[in-house]
Amino acid sequence: MTLFVLVALGVFGAFLLFVWQRLAIAPRWGRRGVPWTVAVVLVVLTAFMLEGFDAWGGQLSPDTMRPVAWTGQAFLASCLYLFLGLVPVWALSVLLWFVLWDRDHGRAARQTLNRVASPLVVVVTIALMGYGAWEATQVSVTRYELSSPVLPEQFDGTTVALVADIHAGAVRDSAFTRDVVDLVAAEQPDLVVIAGDLVDGTAARYGPEVAPLADLSAPLGVYAVTGNHEMYRDTANWVEEFRSLGLTVLENESLDLTRGDARITLAGVHDREGTGRWAPDYGAALSGTDAAGFVLLLAHQPVQAESVQGRGVDLQLSGHTHGGQMWPLGYLVPLQQPVVDGLSDVGDVPVLTSRGVGAWGPAVRVAAPPEVPVVTLRRG
Repeated sequence: MTLFVLVALGVFGAFLLFVWQRLAIAPRWGRRGVPWTVAVVLVVLTAFMLEGFDAWGGQLSPDTMRPVAWTGQAFLASCLYLFLGLVPVWALSVLLWFVLWDRDHGRAARQTLNRVASPLVVVVTIALMGYGAWEATQVSVTRYELSSPVLPEQFDGTTVALVADIHAGAVRDSAFTRDVVDLVAAEQPDLVVIAGDLVDGTAARYGPEVAPLADLSAPLGVYAVTGNHEMYRDTANWVEEFRSLGLTVLENESLDLTRGDARITLAGVHDREGTGRWAPDYGAALSGTDAAGFVLLLAHQPVQAESVQGRGVDLQLSGHTHGGQMWPLGYLVPLQQPVVDGLSDVGDVPVLTSRGVGAWGPAVRVAAPPEVPVVTLRRG
């Protein structure tokens, strides 16, 4: 992990140097203060960005530091679009250098290009961050139906609300969690499942940010599994925190949901990033389940469906992908996951993948709106 962090910081540092060169040096503004000003702004925003990961030790309260963390994480998001905009400007500048080699390598043309295009990239990026911050607040309900001949008649019409990827913590506070809880409650689902990545950080610092989850209720219960972000820090304390809120945490286990004399099975596994006690155990989770009955599996990552092929899972409920969160990252999701979002088959397992309600890092989404999927189960 230490090596990964050092490599990531090195790559990010090189990128910041590139941004500084493109914004402060390449346009040749003719003012000595410009390079220093741009450098200071980039350094301050980077320091703000690191606070979003509790890099400064958490000496001040989350509420005090949230504006700093929010601004820094928004800067992190902006780096994607600065990269997508400034690299083509740099490439065109290099092309002019070669094409106009006999005219001072196109010095005047390159200066004009950089003075116009580089600030334009910044303006467009800021506009996208504004839009993305708004889109990230627009959580809506997405409706699906799944039909199965093995679903008992008593469960025909059962509604399941899937909550995933709240990512409460340094950036998202309890007010956001409350909005999600209220949205789910308004749907009056029969069953609520939470597919991991509720939090970022430690339970001692950010437990209050998920406290509104205690108000979730449903006739068939409220259940949760861990996500990869629960695995990164403070796993045991988070699992206990979720239980203290009244959530039933499924740790590689299953249970029966009953209506009258009919039953279906709900199983849940830890995230695939877990190790040791926290490693996913699909055999344990599905042991004793009725292969001829209806089985729901709660697993954070859609790719986990590949580990339960042929085991009678009738629907897997997942999150993790965020739908890419910010365009065009959604095109990279298939490099890791078999599903970006929506309801589709992974082998013989139907998988419903939520884009999630929150956002990792920056509270920004672009062309990947947040959602709470509600699936209606039908016999047929």
